Order: sequence, then structure tokens, then C-alpha cells
Amino acid sequence: QVQLQESGPGLVKPSQTLSLTCTVSASITTNYYFWSWIRQPPGKGLEWIGRIRYSGSADYSPSLKSRTSISRDTTKSQITLQLSSVTPEDTAVYYCVRDTYWGQGTQVTVSS
Repeated sequence: QVQLQESGPGLVKPSQTLSLTCTVSASITTNYYFWSWIRQPPGKGLEWIGRIRYSGSADYSPSLKSRTSISRDTTKSQITLQLSSVTPEDTAVYYCVRDTYWGQGTQVTVSS
């Protein structure tokens, strides 16, 4: 069973870059696994942000692609999400996900 733990600042100012880290209890290079970031704004449904493959390549939601970067540190089994030029609409609980395994989520609020 794999465990995922998100971490990062709970408050970000508008126009800044949000950076979150997902620390995984297992290898993130195991073949054929994808590691995703998903968020849920208050009162809304889940939104897929993007994913990074076991190989290191990444895909992004078209609506967020211009502001999103997902990277990894294989030595630390960590996956990082960066979202630039944030606005209050980026306020959400952010989750790190692999298959049916979800982190507990981390609340991010964008506010001045």
C-alpha cells in the first residue's frame, strides 16, 4: 500500500506561484504508474490538473497548461506541483493521487 502526503503553504498571494510537494512512501519510478494532481475548489467538483509518468514526462489540463509545471525528485520520492500567476479562483484543496490512492489533501487559499 502506498501513502501520499501533500505539503506546502496554506496561503498564497495573488500573482504568486503556488508550489506543493507530494511525498510518496514508495518509488515513483515504478513502471507504468502515473502520479496526478487534482484539486477541488470550495463547493465545486474535482478538477484534474496534470500528471507525471513513471518515465518523467508530464501531461497537463489544457485549461491550466500555461501556468502548470509538474516535476519530480526520484531520490526523495517527491512530486512537485507549481502553479503560477494564481488568483482567488485557484483556492482549493489539492490532492496527490496514484490510481485509487489519494493523499489527505492540502488546503490552499489565494488571498492578499
